[in-house]
Amino acid sequence: MKITENLYAFLWVNPTANNCNSYLINGDKNILIDPGHDHLFQHIHEGLANISISLHDIDLVIITHAHPDHMEGVRRFVGSSTMIAMSQLEMDFVRNVAPNYGNAVGISGFEPDILLQEGSLKIGDMNFQVIHSPGHSPGSLCLHWIDKKALFTGDVVFFNGVGRTDIPGGNGKTLKESIKKISRLDLDYLLPGHGDAVSGRDHVKKNFKQIEDFWFAYL
Repeated sequence: MKITENLYAFLWVNPTANNCNSYLINGDKNILIDPGHDHLFQHIHEGLANISISLHDIDLVIITHAHPDHMEGVRRFVGSSTMIAMSQLEMDFVRNVAPNYGNAVGISGFEPDILLQEGSLKIGDMNFQVIHSPGHSPGSLCLHWIDKKALFTGDVVFFNGVGRTDIPGGNGKTLKESIKKISRLDLDYLLPGHGDAVSGRDHVKKNFKQIEDFWFAYL
């Protein structure tokens, strides 16, 4: 599904299995965001093939947070030239809480090639902002593609919903503050880890307002 020029969404719509949405930035560098579960990777493979891109063409995989339904698919890039990037804070949490996590997701000794910090990030000729967005997980990040006014939110916020906080490292108060922070951005596209994408500035603003009005009472 093409969102806008150089931006594609591989939305997971099968209700019989949990998996995340994945996104491709097809620019000066090819960037795949959240490759999802390894055994459910076929929909990404087919989506890439439809736009004549192979796994060998992917320069960078960015993981919004370390839950298996968002990152297990990095197995597909083991031994390749593709770089894997993840939040420094999220990786610190994984090392402290689940030192054998790599084995659990089938990537023995997993270590990302790039540990991301909050702030500006330039990839090829594209400008991004890495936004530390804890609450669903301690080191979760949102990625703001500044040139397109697009925000990849992982499981921080969805279309009319928010990420779970009843899992290790989850914190409702922290998630609320993260949502307030990203809601102040000027956005045309809200691209969540599950569910529908939100397109159009007014629709994005309305979505944040609905979340504040309903979900903030439960965080």
